[in-house]
Amino acid sequence: MAAFNNLFNLSFLLSLLSSSNLSLLPGNHGEKVGVFPPTCNRIECPSYDVIHTGNGFEIRRYNSTMWISTSPIDDISLVGATRTAFLRLFGYIQGNNSNKQKIEMTAPVITEVKPSDGPFCASSFVVSFYVPKENQPNPPSAKGLHVQKWGPTYVAVRQFGGFVNDDQVGEEAASLYASVAGTIWSDAIDKSYSGENSTEYIVAQYNSPFEFRNRVNEIWLTFDMEDGFAI
Repeated sequence: MAAFNNLFNLSFLLSLLSSSNLSLLPGNHGEKVGVFPPTCNRIECPSYDVIHTGNGFEIRRYNSTMWISTSPIDDISLVGATRTAFLRLFGYIQGNNSNKQKIEMTAPVITEVKPSDGPFCASSFVVSFYVPKENQPNPPSAKGLHVQKWGPTYVAVRQFGGFVNDDQVGEEAASLYASVAGTIWSDAIDKSYSGENSTEYIVAQYNSPFEFRNRVNEIWLTFDMEDGFAI
């Protein structure tokens, strides 16, 4: 078990490089939005446009993104599922793929969450690695992984600091949902999350587990807007 944890920590450290020394987020809560994760000054992140900044949330538009994703992992812990899945993704970018090709590190690592019906039941998690532009549009394949291609996608975002834990993420997601309730975005978000098998929310992590300052994490609610929508 110690060897397993050491391998994970080393892998994650290499994949998400250290950030700057700027003080960005107050504590572990989402009081501030709009902070560009400093990790993205060092490694590639998907680009986006900020459409709207609200009270405790931000609306972004990602024009198109591509992700390498795991199959769904059933676990009672987001932290545990993300650790398990990331080892698979780290092997992929280190050359365990159809092209035997090493792929540059990126951020964030995102975890799509479909919560369970009860406190002691396993939830479903899909963990994804953003594909660098130089490896698009045809990244190498690998057993147990698949490509997700997102078209233009709107995302409601809440940022929070500290280390992600299982108790915290549900509270942050609920706070984000409460922040957008009653705004011009709420109907589109509700429509996107009305399906029985839809992802409830996404957790985006930008930092190495060895960084204890300036950590930037995000909760995402992805949704679609009708053509011609005016802000």
